[in-house]
Parts: sequence; structure tokens; C-alpha cells
Amino acid sequence: MRNGKSEAYATIERMKAYIALHLQEPITASDVAKAAGYSQYHAARIFKDETGYSIFEYIRLERLTASAHALRNGKNRVLDIALDFVFDSHEGFTRAFSKGFGISPKKYATCPPPKGWLIPFYYLDRSKTKMEVLNMNQAAVIFTQIIERPARKLILKRGVNADDYFSYCEEVGCGKGDDSAAWDVLSEIKEAIYEPVGIWLPDNMRTAGTGVYAHGVEVSAQYAGQIPEGFDVIDLEPCKLLVFQGEPYDDKDFRTAINLCMERINKFNPEVYGYKFAPELAPKMQLKPWGWRGYIEMQPVAEINQ
Repeated sequence: MRNGKSEAYATIERMKAYIALHLQEPITASDVAKAAGYSQYHAARIFKDETGYSIFEYIRLERLTASAHALRNGKNRVLDIALDFVFDSHEGFTRAFSKGFGISPKKYATCPPPKGWLIPFYYLDRSKTKMEVLNMNQAAVIFTQIIERPARKLILKRGVNADDYFSYCEEVGCGKGDDSAAWDVLSEIKEAIYEPVGIWLPDNMRTAGTGVYAHGVEVSAQYAGQIPEGFDVIDLEPCKLLVFQGEPYDDKDFRTAINLCMERINKFNPEVYGYKFAPELAPKMQLKPWGWRGYIEMQPVAEINQ
């Protein structure tokens, strides 16, 4: 019987493989169903149930993502790429691309890499399941943008074994509010150039006997002020940060909202935009989560062609 999870997964993979192979050709629902070995109705139903997308929605998303890769190469006109990926017209392709990525294909092609343009991550997340759709609530859409960070120093309080916020607070103690005792100290540093952050330290920035997670704040590279007792300083080189920002959420559901955002961020592929993650350049950072602004996380990236 074809009703097990493994069979459903294999069926979806056959359909996805067919779509990938024929992405630059006209594809009908009947073609995809034949590749799956099912009737057209049953193939459409199981695809929607397992992926959250209709077959045609998925095909369009895949074509837009592939067209972004083609535009990154800079060798083709926008009209040529539109026709290559079976869009009826230059105008139709431009509307779909602009809606999906927050930037027109012409601007994306002539001004790579994108810096500061908001890109809806849901357009690249092709892994959502029926269960995730039911639980997404208001954290379904994540926006991204590239920002520049100058050379600066990071003042931080290291943990011992902590790898997340909660274990870190257990180690260093709670502060006056809901934050750690270290956060209270960092918030008093008037020379800070940005707000305090939670950080995940890469291996090259950890010291023996310390954990991955810590709290810190960035100050200028010229900072010569006092370092609080028990705190360390790391010199950070100039770099680019990829910023992820989730939608606003209800504060009483903060754990669910943050976990959903983190799951989607972990699936993000920056290579679509000509970047790669570069953890050796800086820690991964999270801003204090407030429901009104959504969960915000930053990761260092470098251009692939550098």
C-alpha cells in the first residue's frame, strides 16, 4: 500500500526531480502526476499535503530561484531569462520576481550583490510541511538584508558550558529583569555603538574551558574605556552581516515564535544571493527578542567571488 510516510516522501521526491529536470520546459500537472505514478488528482493532493504548495506554486518558486542564479551570472538579458524559465513576458516575470524577492530582476542583475533590500525568506523555503503550516502563527515570514559592520571591539562575559540563552543565565545568574546579570552590566556601557546581544562564538573566538553562548556588546575599535571585571574583549574585523528578522509575535508565545524563526534561518542558503556564511569573521548574534519587532538574528557572510 502506498500510504506510508516513506512512500509519500519518495513520491514527492520523484515529482520534485521531474520538475527540476524540466524547469526550462512547459510542465503540466499531468506530466508531474505521471512521474509520480499516480492520478493527476491524487498527485496534486499528496504534493499539497506534504509540501504546503500546489504543484504550480512550487514550479514557479523553483523557476524564480533558478532565474536568480542566472541573473547572478550577469550573462543574459532579463527577457532571455524570463523566456528561458517559461514566463510569458518580460512584464510577468518582473512582477513575479519583484513580489518574491523585493527587488526587480533588472536591478538585481545590474547591482549585485543586493545590499539592504528586504527578501521574503518564505519564497526560498521549500521545506514547509503541513504540520508547520498549522503551527506557524505570525512567525511565518522572515525578511533578510545585508548590512556592513566596521572594525570594532566586542566586550563579552563568557560562559562555561552554555550553548543557549537559558543555560547561560543559569551559569552567570539573573539580572534585575528577565535578562542575565551580564546583560545588566553591558547595558551600562555608554560607549556601546549597538545594543547588547546574545552571541554564539565560533571556535576561533572561544577560549579553553568556555562555552559557545555568551552575552556581549560592540564598542568602537578605538574604545579605551574600562572593561568590567570578569569580562573579555575580542577585536572584530570589518564584515558583512546577514540580518534575519521575523514578523511581530505575541510575547506570551515567544518561545514558539523564536524557535520557528530559528528553524527557518537554519535552512537558509545565502549562496542564492552570492554569499556564504563566514563564522570565522564574527559571532552569530541575536538581539533581545521583543514581540513588537520580531526575532532578529545576524550572521557574518562573505561574497563567494572574493
